[in-house]
Amino acid sequence: MASSLICCDVQSRVSSVLNRDVKQFGKKHMFDPNEETCWNSDQGEHQWLILEFPHSVKVSELKVQFQGGFSAKVCRLQGCPTHGDFTVIGCFYPEDDNSLQSFPIQEAPAVDKVKILFQNSADFFGRIIIYSLDVLGDKAS
Repeated sequence: MASSLICCDVQSRVSSVLNRDVKQFGKKHMFDPNEETCWNSDQGEHQWLILEFPHSVKVSELKVQFQGGFSAKVCRLQGCPTHGDFTVIGCFYPEDDNSLQSFPIQEAPAVDKVKILFQNSADFFGRIIIYSLDVLGDKAS
């Protein structure tokens, strides 16, 4: 059974943080248990998030909670080995609301890094706001 791949050893990077205020809107807030904190990107097209795992993984599901009005209309999941190039694993299409949404990933290859590209934001300025993000899967054998 798949379990959360997010742990203290996972390295994360994001495209931007609103007004560079990482204390209030930083990436760490996507992974904390506090329902009132969030990652808030700055404005601009094609915001993204990269997660680097301490070992190879097979992603089976993504769970994400956007703020309504600040979700992406199209998300592209990419993956790569440690020293390889990113290739597309799949696309998903979130609803523009505040609910926790789940997106199954079919037959994902073993990867060491994943990148989520947030395309076509519902926000006029291209901002993305995420309250919760989890990546489910298994260690690759």
